[in-house]
Amino acid sequence: MSSEAFVTLATNDGYALGALVVAQSLRKVGTQRKLVVMISKHVSNLIKQTLETSFDEVVLVEELDSQDSENLNLLRRPELGITFTKVNCWLLEKYSKCVFLDADILVLRNIDDLFEREEFSAAPDAGWPDCFNSGLFVYRPSKETFRKLVQFASQQHASFD
Repeated sequence: MSSEAFVTLATNDGYALGALVVAQSLRKVGTQRKLVVMISKHVSNLIKQTLETSFDEVVLVEELDSQDSENLNLLRRPELGITFTKVNCWLLEKYSKCVFLDADILVLRNIDDLFEREEFSAAPDAGWPDCFNSGLFVYRPSKETFRKLVQFASQQHASFD
């Protein structure tokens, strides 16, 4: 259990506030897992200090962009390219298994049982039927998987929102 973690991402102070709600809701429902937030350089020091009081680990990560402006413009959501930054979660190899949660998720009951699911577990994305919804997924950290995802995205210009 101690090597399992819930992971979220904050690329700016606004998303960091959402991440704080994720942490608070997970603690309120009694999770027994570690809480990790990945942040970008655009999170202010004041907010970073606040995150450090709510999460077991705060990890500074490099921002990554999916470069999928064509599809994201069709959705009228060009800002979603930066959500590709979440693939950095596969670099958290100190954990044997993780559940990634977007920073806009509110947990209402204990979801520790997600760690019993196989790797990789995610729901299909209704808007992108050939993809999974990356708002919540179960995975095993692996630098090799990270490398392959970055390579795939650079060839396919795939969205990871």
